[in-house]
Amino acid sequence: MTRRASIFILAIGALSMILTFGIRQTFGLFLPPLHQELGWSIAAMSLAWAVQNLLWGAFQPIAGAIADTKGPTWVAFTGGVLYVGGVWLMSVADTELLFGLGSGVLVGIALACSGMSVVLGAIMRASPPEKRGLYGGIVTAGGSVGQLIFMPSTQALLANHGWQPTLQILTFVALAIILCAFALPRGPKQQAASADAGTSTSIGEALRVAFADRSYLFLVAGFFVCGFHLAFIGFHLPQFAALCGLTPSAASDSLALVGGFNAVGCILIGVLMKKAQSKYLLSSIYFARAIVIAAFFLSPVTELSIRLFGAALGLLWLSTVPPTSGLVARMFGTRYLTMLFGIAFFSHQVGAFIGAYWAGWLYDSVGNYDAVWYISILLGVFSGLIHLPIRERRPALAAASA
Repeated sequence: MTRRASIFILAIGALSMILTFGIRQTFGLFLPPLHQELGWSIAAMSLAWAVQNLLWGAFQPIAGAIADTKGPTWVAFTGGVLYVGGVWLMSVADTELLFGLGSGVLVGIALACSGMSVVLGAIMRASPPEKRGLYGGIVTAGGSVGQLIFMPSTQALLANHGWQPTLQILTFVALAIILCAFALPRGPKQQAASADAGTSTSIGEALRVAFADRSYLFLVAGFFVCGFHLAFIGFHLPQFAALCGLTPSAASDSLALVGGFNAVGCILIGVLMKKAQSKYLLSSIYFARAIVIAAFFLSPVTELSIRLFGAALGLLWLSTVPPTSGLVARMFGTRYLTMLFGIAFFSHQVGAFIGAYWAGWLYDSVGNYDAVWYISILLGVFSGLIHLPIRERRPALAAASA
């Protein structure tokens, strides 16, 4: 593939991430108005968000396996159609169940098909091996740019027009996700990297080798923590801000700053992947998250502190994705990268399910999020430790077939 073609695919992949992540990340902004106007429970809406994350993770390996063998175009197209349908259903919902079917079920499956893993897998194959870290960082940063764009604009729409017209506008914008799918490579299998050349490993053999690898299992376990953090903070921060007596704009600004600074963090981590082992980068990210979360929660929560929290956490938000996917590629090659990263991502989404729903249930039960904040700090320390024993080496699948 020519350099121009790989850059074009990179740009489309980044745009796709801007849309898919930018729109879905705004769902937490609808929590306070729907709770206040319609009386819907925090737990019920949290369950919808949790189901979205779980289905996203559960369908990700399936979507990844299809993309690995048939090509990503029609997988991403299907995801775009489901995404548009899900946001539209949210806009016409008059019950918690209907809202949950749209935001939870349809958008959850859509994200598995048109989200990070499928698009990132296509970019990794289309990228020169020496630039995979940088390109992966750029694509991941696209989701953060989307958050930076959509957070303040959606909050402004909510303030001026209400939740239903805002969701109708987002439905129209989501149509562009469908168009992005047709710019991805259409071939059934992209040219494998040199490290993968000559391998004839089956999907079953790839799974057997991966699950017998202790380093892969550590990576999967550590990614669980990332999902817990992102789902809890990304969805519940607006309600936590309201609980602390802050304005709605304080939370939307904080989450926008998460997006803006995460764009910097993702690109920076892509550059650092050339200079340091990915396991040490991941360990440092999780330790830093624990410190940032502790500093925010254990200090007085103000309009300034919540914005500073968003900026600091942004540097650590999705910067875990490039080194995680890079480690999978380094350990197993790129032949089944989308599927094997998808399995790690499922662990991420199980963590997201627990973080999102437990936080909502806890709020309805005791009226605060205190326990979730403390657990988030401890999980950050745990994940920082569990990445240290990971062994980085040549692709295990290539070695197994040699």
